[in-house]
Amino acid sequence: MKRTLMLAGPNAMHATPDSSDAQPAFELRFPSLRGTGRALSFPCDADGEVQMDRLSARALNNYLLARALTGREYGWPSVHASCQADG
Repeated sequence: MKRTLMLAGPNAMHATPDSSDAQPAFELRFPSLRGTGRALSFPCDADGEVQMDRLSARALNNYLLARALTGREYGWPSVHASCQADG
């Protein structure tokens, strides 16, 4: 099942299947508007596309919550280079 959600704006996001198993080099960050330490981030590609089918159930719920509360609890998301260390 393919799930597609669109968010209008400069970083439009939608999930699409990908055959690549490589670690994402980017993350989509939703900054908290209520305080430090409450920001959420999710693996994405350079265009801000999050593969929702690859998220855990908890991460998917957090992702959908951040999108629903953008402008109220979370700021507009932005794409950043991931700081994961190579294994």
